[in-house]
Amino acid sequence: MAGDKDTLLGMGFDAVRVEWALKATGNRGLQPAMDHILEHEGQPVPDLESVNEKAGSSSAPMDVDEDDEDAEALKSLGVLKGNEVEAKSIKCSMCGKIFKNTALANFHAEKSGHDQFEESTEEIKPLTEEEKKQRLEELRTKMAEKRSKKAVEEAKEHKANEALRRKAGKDMNKIKEELKLKEAIKEAEAKKREKIEDAKAKAAIKAQIEADKKARAEKAAREKALRDGQPLPDSGASTSAPARPAAAAAAAASGVAGKDFKETRLQIRMSTGGQPYTTTLSSDAPLREVAEFLAGQLLTVDPETVTFAQHFPRKTFARSDFEKSLKELGLTPSAVLIATP
Repeated sequence: MAGDKDTLLGMGFDAVRVEWALKATGNRGLQPAMDHILEHEGQPVPDLESVNEKAGSSSAPMDVDEDDEDAEALKSLGVLKGNEVEAKSIKCSMCGKIFKNTALANFHAEKSGHDQFEESTEEIKPLTEEEKKQRLEELRTKMAEKRSKKAVEEAKEHKANEALRRKAGKDMNKIKEELKLKEAIKEAEAKKREKIEDAKAKAAIKAQIEADKKARAEKAAREKALRDGQPLPDSGASTSAPARPAAAAAAAASGVAGKDFKETRLQIRMSTGGQPYTTTLSSDAPLREVAEFLAGQLLTVDPETVTFAQHFPRKTFARSDFEKSLKELGLTPSAVLIATP
């Protein structure tokens, strides 16, 4: 059977599967071996030592008493026979196919599920070279179809896996973008809080400096009054408050409003409502210091974005006015400002 083995190997079949097929079919020819290879294509190759070779040829007379194995095989196939039967082949009563021996008939029964067989005196002739070539061509066609179908299925599976991979990649990118956006928002809020805290600290420091300066000035005035034997100056608000409007009115009447006042008293009202805030700043202080003072009082106020307006006379201060002094803006000696955060 070396010719059948070489033929199958030449067709590209694996050597181990060829050995399995030939042994499992009892070396009964090329066609049974090819059928076996196709039938068990997806199955693992068993240990060849455990594979039993099928029964031999049935061309000789089959006597039930002399060959118990063939008798049992025939009985399992549903073949009834006498004590002495001259048989050349076995025929499937259900489809009419003829087989050379019980091994091939058993193989057919396993594949088709047919279970009715009978002995036949018809002799099976060996395949001609032309028939062998035709069978080989049919086998190649079947194998090519199977490979093509398998390639199509693998391509579909690859496409589905690629779609899943891309979707997972898009979802991951979306999650990353959302996390990045959240981090940016947190960072912006942190910077804003830091800026407001800095403004508060600066306003507090400046207010302390102004308070210290005012305290030193009052102390110096008292010491001078004591040295000169003059009455001590009253630093209370009750005395200075009536004097300031009178002085402001006189200055306004003379056209030099704000020039003679070193300090400016401001009342700041929020456009959103709530209690007003008052402070006293140097008349030379820029409007920006008012914004920093207000930021020190309210967390919701950003000195970089807050705006100020005046009702009497009606005026809205631009960002360029924030670097001008209170004296230049005509806010001395006192004024009321409306702040919008």
